[in-house]
Amino acid sequence: MSDHLKELSEAGVSIWLDDLSRERIKTGNLQQLIDGSSVVGVTTNPTIFASALAKGEQYDDQVRELAAVDSNVGDAIKAITTDDVRNACDLFSDVYTSSNGYDGRVSIEVEPGLAMDTDGTSAEAADLFKIVDRPNVLIKIPATKPGLPAITSTIAEGISVNVTLIFALERYRGVIDAYLSGLEQAAANGHDLSTIHSVASFFVSRVDSEVDKRLDAVGTDEALALKSQAALANARLAYALYEEEFSSERFAALEAKGANRQRPLWASTGVKDPNLPDTLYVSELVVANTVNTMPEKTMQAFADHGEVQGDRVSGTEADAQQVLDNLAAVGIDFDDVVDVLEREGVEKFDKSWGELVETVQTALDDAKKGKSPGESADPDVTHDSQ
Repeated sequence: MSDHLKELSEAGVSIWLDDLSRERIKTGNLQQLIDGSSVVGVTTNPTIFASALAKGEQYDDQVRELAAVDSNVGDAIKAITTDDVRNACDLFSDVYTSSNGYDGRVSIEVEPGLAMDTDGTSAEAADLFKIVDRPNVLIKIPATKPGLPAITSTIAEGISVNVTLIFALERYRGVIDAYLSGLEQAAANGHDLSTIHSVASFFVSRVDSEVDKRLDAVGTDEALALKSQAALANARLAYALYEEEFSSERFAALEAKGANRQRPLWASTGVKDPNLPDTLYVSELVVANTVNTMPEKTMQAFADHGEVQGDRVSGTEADAQQVLDNLAAVGIDFDDVVDVLEREGVEKFDKSWGELVETVQTALDDAKKGKSPGESADPDVTHDSQ
């Protein structure tokens, strides 16, 4: 086992892999990561599935079966992706049990086209939960304004949720409120609150990408000196908000009924700027009771040379706020930054969903023509989930 990843885990950071494919499951690769790399969960999204299906031959038999019964592309996607998630859930069942449900989790996202549709998101979340049929699945719901009431209604039904695409602190406050409201309704509905879990996925590297681009445009020495600081500051302020909200009387009343905290999850933790240390968004966000979901490249980098230097988050609120104040002083409109990032995040996943639809439709068509499914797909297609 990697000593560096073990140290990270022992510091209270749950290591989740930001990737899933049938090949990982069938070849034993995912089990190896569980056994040897302290991996205790998996996150997926449309980008990840689009890439897996474009490149993987492990899906051919199922595609042929789906084509034979004339399955439409939407039903085929749901069957393929939920099968992968269900099988991954089974691999993590021991972790799920031993961690009392905190880890051993596998996430699956509602269709991105529903991001602005509250009722559609709620219905899709319930459907995915029913189809996967495993207690350790997490349904991913984006933190758009229409997504917030869907989070509440899904939690109210006793379904655990991974809230994704969080960039703004005020939106994060709304996410926490949606979770607590869901727990209150779940209790009224007679659900056992101890079985309901949630994580709030705060995106990291994309913040620096957008802010640093704007700092370069400003071009002054003061502006350039602030590069690559915004993402960590934003995340550290998010953790301070988490501590504040889950120390409230409102949560204490729910906790007395068995409720769990909604842990912060650091997403988009692979660096995009090659000038930055490749483990930056892992080593600098070490703090207990959090999750860091990493692309395999980042996980391998941390296993090789990552450093755990104790808690890098608690007590940093004042310094983090100073970074945002300094950004404002050089003309960076941070509210606009996070608005742009949320909109782009939804658009990117929607685009990936379109690519997924195209990939599966082509595979179904090929199978009906007697070709190998995916024979027409571009094997070099790549996607950026982070």
